[in-house]
Amino acid sequence: MADTNAQQYLFERIREVVPPEKSLVSVIAEVLHLSEDSTYRRLRGETPLVLEEVRELCKHFRISLDQLLQISSHSTLFETIRIHNTAYTFEAFLTDLVKRLEAVNRIPEKHVYYLTKDIPLFHHFVFRPLFAFRYFFWMKSILQHPDFVNTTFTLDCLPASVESLGQKILQLYNQIPSTEIWNTECVNSIILQLEFYREVGFFPSAGDLKAVYGSLLQTIQHIEAQAEMSKKYVPDENPAHKPENFSFFNNRITLGDNTVLVYTPSGKMTYLNFEVLNYMFTSDTGFCDQTYEALQNLMRRSTLISGVSEKQRKIFFNILSHKIQDRIDNL
Repeated sequence: MADTNAQQYLFERIREVVPPEKSLVSVIAEVLHLSEDSTYRRLRGETPLVLEEVRELCKHFRISLDQLLQISSHSTLFETIRIHNTAYTFEAFLTDLVKRLEAVNRIPEKHVYYLTKDIPLFHHFVFRPLFAFRYFFWMKSILQHPDFVNTTFTLDCLPASVESLGQKILQLYNQIPSTEIWNTECVNSIILQLEFYREVGFFPSAGDLKAVYGSLLQTIQHIEAQAEMSKKYVPDENPAHKPENFSFFNNRITLGDNTVLVYTPSGKMTYLNFEVLNYMFTSDTGFCDQTYEALQNLMRRSTLISGVSEKQRKIFFNILSHKIQDRIDNL
Protein backbone atom coordinates (compact mmCIF):
# COMPACT_ATOMS: atom_id res chain seq x y z
CA MET A 1 0.00 0.00 0.00
CA ALA A 2 1.95 2.98 -1.30
CA ASP A 3 -0.45 5.78 -0.33
CA THR A 4 0.96 6.97 3.02
CA ASN A 5 -1.95 9.40 3.44
CA ALA A 6 -4.36 6.47 3.40
CA GLN A 7 -2.10 4.63 5.83
CA GLN A 8 -2.05 7.60 8.21
CA TYR A 9 -5.82 7.95 7.90
CA LEU A 10 -6.26 4.28 8.80
CA PHE A 11 -4.15 4.63 11.95
CA GLU A 12 -5.99 7.81 12.93
CA ARG A 13 -9.32 5.97 12.72
CA ILE A 14 -7.93 3.08 14.75
CA ARG A 15 -6.56 5.47 17.38
CA GLU A 16 -10.10 6.82 17.87
CA VAL A 17 -11.50 3.42 18.88
CA VAL A 18 -8.62 2.04 20.93
CA PRO A 19 -9.28 2.57 24.67
CA PRO A 20 -6.90 5.14 26.19
CA GLU A 21 -5.60 2.66 28.74
CA LYS A 22 -4.30 0.43 25.92
CA SER A 23 -1.21 1.01 23.82
CA LEU A 24 -1.98 1.62 20.14
CA VAL A 25 1.25 -0.10 19.17
CA SER A 26 0.48 -3.17 21.26
CA VAL A 27 -3.05 -3.48 19.91
CA ILE A 28 -1.99 -3.22 16.25
CA ALA A 29 0.98 -5.55 16.82
CA GLU A 30 -1.39 -8.14 18.26
CA VAL A 31 -3.85 -7.89 15.37
CA LEU A 32 -1.10 -8.14 12.71
CA HIS A 33 1.11 -10.58 14.67
CA LEU A 34 4.09 -8.23 14.37
CA SER A 35 6.80 -7.09 16.72
CA GLU A 36 6.38 -3.66 18.27
CA ASP A 37 9.41 -2.42 16.33
CA SER A 38 7.80 -3.47 13.01
CA THR A 39 4.55 -1.85 14.11
CA TYR A 40 6.30 1.42 14.96
CA ARG A 41 7.79 1.55 11.45
CA ARG A 42 4.31 1.21 9.95
CA LEU A 43 2.88 3.87 12.27
CA ARG A 44 5.65 6.29 11.25
CA GLY A 45 5.06 5.52 7.57
CA GLU A 46 8.53 4.10 7.08
CA THR A 47 7.12 0.69 6.10
CA PRO A 48 4.02 0.54 3.88
CA LEU A 49 1.21 -1.75 4.94
CA VAL A 50 0.63 -4.68 2.62
CA LEU A 51 -2.88 -5.48 1.39
CA GLU A 52 -3.38 -8.40 3.78
CA GLU A 53 -2.48 -6.17 6.74
CA VAL A 54 -4.93 -3.51 5.59
CA ARG A 55 -7.63 -6.16 5.27
CA GLU A 56 -7.01 -7.48 8.79
CA LEU A 57 -7.03 -4.00 10.33
CA CYS A 58 -10.20 -2.94 8.51
CA LYS A 59 -11.92 -6.18 9.48
CA HIS A 60 -10.86 -6.01 13.14
CA PHE A 61 -11.70 -2.32 13.65
CA ARG A 62 -14.73 -2.25 11.30
CA ILE A 63 -13.37 0.38 8.92
CA SER A 64 -14.62 0.72 5.34
CA LEU A 65 -11.91 -0.21 2.83
CA ASP A 66 -13.70 1.81 0.13
CA GLN A 67 -13.44 4.94 2.27
CA LEU A 68 -9.82 4.22 3.14
CA LEU A 69 -8.80 3.91 -0.51
CA GLN A 70 -11.18 6.70 -1.59
CA ILE A 71 -12.84 4.46 -4.14
CA SER A 72 -15.65 6.23 -5.95
CA SER A 73 -18.55 3.97 -6.93
CA HIS A 74 -22.34 3.90 -7.07
CA SER A 75 -22.52 1.46 -4.18
CA THR A 76 -22.19 2.01 -0.44
CA LEU A 77 -20.85 -0.60 1.95
CA PHE A 78 -22.92 -1.03 5.13
CA GLU A 79 -22.35 -3.26 8.12
CA THR A 80 -25.55 -4.74 9.54
CA ILE A 81 -26.31 -5.29 13.22
CA ARG A 82 -29.24 -7.66 13.71
CA ILE A 83 -30.33 -8.93 17.12
CA HIS A 84 -30.90 -12.66 17.52
CA ASN A 85 -32.20 -14.33 20.65
CA THR A 86 -29.23 -16.71 20.84
CA ALA A 87 -26.46 -15.68 18.44
CA TYR A 88 -26.56 -11.95 19.26
CA THR A 89 -28.77 -11.21 22.23
CA PHE A 90 -30.40 -7.96 23.27
CA GLU A 91 -27.89 -7.67 26.13
CA ALA A 92 -25.03 -8.13 23.63
CA PHE A 93 -26.61 -5.38 21.52
CA LEU A 94 -26.68 -3.01 24.49
CA THR A 95 -23.13 -3.96 25.49
CA ASP A 96 -21.88 -3.12 21.99
CA LEU A 97 -23.77 0.18 22.11
CA VAL A 98 -21.92 1.03 25.33
CA LYS A 99 -18.61 0.34 23.58
CA ARG A 100 -19.54 2.49 20.57
CA LEU A 101 -20.56 5.41 22.78
CA GLU A 102 -17.37 5.05 24.82
CA ALA A 103 -15.35 5.23 21.59
CA VAL A 104 -17.19 8.38 20.49
CA ASN A 105 -16.67 9.97 23.90
CA ARG A 106 -12.91 9.47 23.61
CA ILE A 107 -12.83 11.76 20.58
CA PRO A 108 -12.23 15.38 21.71
CA GLU A 109 -14.53 16.94 19.12
CA LYS A 110 -17.73 15.12 18.21
CA HIS A 111 -21.42 15.70 17.60
CA VAL A 112 -24.39 13.37 17.16
CA TYR A 113 -27.29 14.29 14.88
CA TYR A 114 -30.48 12.30 15.43
CA LEU A 115 -33.40 12.59 13.00
CA THR A 116 -36.22 10.60 14.54
CA LYS A 117 -39.75 9.47 13.84
CA ASP A 118 -40.08 7.90 17.33
CA ILE A 119 -38.79 8.77 20.78
CA PRO A 120 -35.03 8.19 20.46
CA LEU A 121 -33.78 4.99 22.08
CA PHE A 122 -31.71 6.77 24.76
CA HIS A 123 -34.72 8.51 26.31
CA HIS A 124 -36.42 5.19 27.09
CA PHE A 125 -33.85 4.51 29.80
CA VAL A 126 -34.64 7.50 32.05
CA PHE A 127 -37.69 6.21 33.95
CA ARG A 128 -37.98 2.56 34.92
CA PRO A 129 -41.69 1.84 34.09
CA LEU A 130 -41.22 3.05 30.49
CA PHE A 131 -37.95 1.12 30.16
CA ALA A 132 -39.70 -2.02 31.48
CA PHE A 133 -42.51 -1.73 28.95
CA ARG A 134 -40.18 -1.12 26.04
CA TYR A 135 -38.06 -4.11 27.06
CA PHE A 136 -41.18 -6.30 27.29
CA PHE A 137 -42.45 -5.03 23.92
CA TRP A 138 -39.10 -5.62 22.22
CA MET A 139 -38.78 -9.12 23.65
CA LYS A 140 -42.36 -10.22 23.02
CA SER A 141 -43.44 -8.53 19.79
CA ILE A 142 -40.22 -7.70 17.94
CA LEU A 143 -37.71 -10.41 18.87
CA GLN A 144 -40.40 -12.98 19.72
CA HIS A 145 -38.26 -14.36 22.51
CA PRO A 146 -39.56 -17.80 23.58
CA ASP A 147 -39.51 -16.79 27.25
CA PHE A 148 -42.14 -14.10 26.53
CA VAL A 149 -44.60 -16.06 24.38
CA ASN A 150 -47.23 -16.70 27.04
CA THR A 151 -46.45 -13.83 29.40
CA THR A 152 -48.22 -10.59 30.27
CA PHE A 153 -46.59 -7.36 31.33
CA THR A 154 -45.44 -6.55 34.84
CA LEU A 155 -43.19 -3.74 36.02
CA ASP A 156 -40.79 -6.38 37.36
CA CYS A 157 -39.98 -7.83 33.93
CA LEU A 158 -36.85 -5.67 33.47
CA PRO A 159 -33.67 -7.61 34.42
CA ALA A 160 -31.17 -5.74 36.59
CA SER A 161 -28.39 -6.36 34.04
CA VAL A 162 -30.41 -4.78 31.21
CA GLU A 163 -31.42 -1.85 33.39
CA SER A 164 -27.77 -1.26 34.31
CA LEU A 165 -26.71 -1.26 30.65
CA GLY A 166 -29.49 1.18 29.81
CA GLN A 167 -28.32 3.54 32.56
CA LYS A 168 -24.75 3.34 31.27
CA ILE A 169 -25.88 4.08 27.71
CA LEU A 170 -27.89 7.09 28.91
CA GLN A 171 -24.92 8.39 30.91
CA LEU A 172 -22.61 8.14 27.89
CA TYR A 173 -25.12 9.71 25.49
CA ASN A 174 -25.66 12.64 27.85
CA GLN A 175 -21.94 13.44 27.63
CA ILE A 176 -21.96 13.75 23.83
CA PRO A 177 -23.03 17.05 22.22
CA SER A 178 -26.09 16.24 20.15
CA THR A 179 -28.87 17.60 18.00
CA GLU A 180 -32.25 15.90 17.89
CA ILE A 181 -34.78 16.62 15.16
CA TRP A 182 -38.34 15.68 16.19
CA ASN A 183 -41.87 16.17 14.95
CA THR A 184 -45.23 16.01 16.72
CA GLU A 185 -45.80 12.41 15.55
CA CYS A 186 -42.90 11.00 17.58
CA VAL A 187 -45.08 9.67 20.43
CA ASN A 188 -47.71 8.07 18.19
CA SER A 189 -46.08 4.68 17.79
CA ILE A 190 -45.58 3.99 21.50
CA ILE A 191 -49.15 5.12 22.27
CA LEU A 192 -50.40 2.67 19.63
CA GLN A 193 -48.31 -0.10 21.18
CA LEU A 194 -49.67 0.62 24.65
CA GLU A 195 -53.24 0.67 23.39
CA PHE A 196 -52.78 -2.58 21.48
CA TYR A 197 -51.33 -4.30 24.54
CA ARG A 198 -54.22 -3.00 26.64
CA GLU A 199 -56.83 -4.22 24.16
CA VAL A 200 -55.41 -7.75 23.84
CA GLY A 201 -55.04 -8.18 27.60
CA PHE A 202 -51.26 -7.94 28.01
CA PHE A 203 -51.83 -5.44 30.85
CA PRO A 204 -53.58 -7.49 33.56
CA SER A 205 -52.93 -4.65 36.02
CA ALA A 206 -54.53 -1.27 35.30
CA GLY A 207 -52.05 0.21 37.77
CA ASP A 208 -49.10 -1.00 35.66
CA LEU A 209 -50.61 0.53 32.52
CA LYS A 210 -51.14 3.83 34.30
CA ALA A 211 -47.56 3.72 35.62
CA VAL A 212 -46.18 3.28 32.10
CA TYR A 213 -48.29 6.12 30.72
CA GLY A 214 -47.21 8.29 33.64
CA SER A 215 -43.58 7.41 32.97
CA LEU A 216 -44.01 8.28 29.29
CA LEU A 217 -45.42 11.67 30.26
CA GLN A 218 -42.52 12.22 32.68
CA THR A 219 -40.09 11.40 29.87
CA ILE A 220 -41.59 14.05 27.56
CA GLN A 221 -41.58 16.59 30.38
CA HIS A 222 -37.94 15.81 31.16
CA ILE A 223 -36.95 16.18 27.51
CA GLU A 224 -38.72 19.55 27.49
CA ALA A 225 -36.75 20.62 30.58
CA GLN A 226 -33.50 19.59 28.88
CA ALA A 227 -34.45 21.47 25.72
CA GLU A 228 -35.23 24.58 27.76
CA MET A 229 -31.72 24.56 29.24
CA SER A 230 -29.95 23.13 26.17
CA LYS A 231 -28.44 20.54 28.53
CA LYS A 232 -28.65 16.77 28.87
CA TYR A 233 -28.90 15.31 32.35
CA VAL A 234 -30.84 12.75 34.39
CA PRO A 235 -33.62 13.90 36.74
CA ASP A 236 -31.61 13.57 39.97
CA GLU A 237 -28.68 15.64 38.64
CA ASN A 238 -28.15 19.37 39.07
CA PRO A 239 -28.22 20.80 35.52
CA ALA A 240 -26.36 23.93 36.68
CA HIS A 241 -23.13 21.91 36.54
CA LYS A 242 -23.80 20.45 33.09
CA PRO A 243 -22.48 21.83 29.77
CA GLU A 244 -24.81 23.19 27.09
CA ASN A 245 -24.67 20.26 24.68
CA PHE A 246 -28.26 19.71 23.52
CA SER A 247 -30.00 21.24 20.51
CA PHE A 248 -33.62 20.38 19.76
CA PHE A 249 -35.47 21.10 16.52
CA ASN A 250 -39.16 20.89 15.66
CA ASN A 251 -39.32 19.46 12.15
CA ARG A 252 -42.57 20.38 10.41
CA ILE A 253 -41.31 19.51 6.93
CA THR A 254 -41.32 15.73 6.87
CA LEU A 255 -42.04 12.70 9.04
CA GLY A 256 -38.41 11.75 8.66
CA ASP A 257 -36.89 8.44 9.69
CA ASN A 258 -34.54 7.13 12.36
CA THR A 259 -31.14 8.34 11.14
CA VAL A 260 -28.14 8.96 13.37
CA LEU A 261 -25.00 10.67 12.12
CA VAL A 262 -21.84 10.86 14.24
CA TYR A 263 -19.62 13.76 13.21
CA THR A 264 -15.91 13.95 14.10
CA PRO A 265 -13.06 15.96 12.55
CA SER A 266 -11.56 12.80 11.05
CA GLY A 267 -14.77 11.47 9.53
CA LYS A 268 -18.46 10.72 9.85
CA MET A 269 -20.52 7.60 10.55
CA THR A 270 -24.16 7.14 9.57
CA TYR A 271 -26.51 4.69 11.32
CA LEU A 272 -29.84 3.70 9.75
CA ASN A 273 -32.46 1.94 11.84
CA PHE A 274 -34.64 -0.88 10.47
CA GLU A 275 -37.02 -3.48 11.92
CA VAL A 276 -37.45 -1.41 15.13
CA LEU A 277 -34.17 -2.35 16.86
CA ASN A 278 -31.75 -3.45 14.16
CA TYR A 279 -29.49 -1.03 12.33
CA MET A 280 -26.82 -0.76 9.67
CA PHE A 281 -23.99 1.71 9.51
CA THR A 282 -21.37 3.05 7.15
CA SER A 283 -18.42 5.41 7.17
CA ASP A 284 -18.55 5.84 3.39
CA THR A 285 -17.44 9.44 2.80
CA GLY A 286 -19.85 10.23 -0.02
CA PHE A 287 -22.90 8.77 1.70
CA CYS A 288 -22.10 10.39 5.05
CA ASP A 289 -21.41 13.78 3.48
CA GLN A 290 -24.74 13.66 1.64
CA THR A 291 -26.55 12.62 4.83
CA TYR A 292 -24.87 15.43 6.76
CA GLU A 293 -25.89 18.01 4.17
CA ALA A 294 -29.46 16.67 4.12
CA LEU A 295 -29.67 17.00 7.91
CA GLN A 296 -28.23 20.52 7.80
CA ASN A 297 -30.78 21.48 5.16
CA LEU A 298 -33.63 20.03 7.23
CA MET A 299 -32.44 21.91 10.32
CA ARG A 300 -32.44 25.18 8.36
CA ARG A 301 -36.09 24.53 7.50
CA SER A 302 -37.01 23.44 11.05
CA THR A 303 -37.47 25.50 14.21
CA LEU A 304 -34.82 25.51 16.93
CA ILE A 305 -36.75 25.32 20.21
CA SER A 306 -33.93 24.56 22.66
CA GLY A 307 -32.67 27.52 24.69
CA VAL A 308 -34.77 29.93 22.61
CA SER A 309 -38.30 30.15 21.17
CA GLU A 310 -40.10 29.52 24.46
CA LYS A 311 -43.55 29.90 22.90
CA GLN A 312 -42.85 27.41 20.09
CA ARG A 313 -41.25 25.02 22.58
CA LYS A 314 -44.31 25.12 24.86
CA ILE A 315 -46.65 24.55 21.93
CA PHE A 316 -44.62 21.60 20.66
CA PHE A 317 -44.34 19.78 23.97
CA ASN A 318 -47.94 20.57 24.92
CA ILE A 319 -49.07 18.72 21.78
CA LEU A 320 -47.05 15.65 22.82
CA SER A 321 -48.14 15.83 26.46
CA HIS A 322 -51.82 16.23 25.61
CA LYS A 323 -51.74 13.09 23.46
CA ILE A 324 -50.48 11.12 26.44
CA GLN A 325 -52.64 12.86 29.05
CA ASP A 326 -55.78 12.12 27.00
CA ARG A 327 -54.98 8.40 27.21
CA ILE A 328 -54.37 8.62 30.96
CA ASP A 329 -57.69 10.43 31.48
CA ASN A 330 -59.55 7.72 29.53
CA LEU A 331 -58.09 4.74 31.40
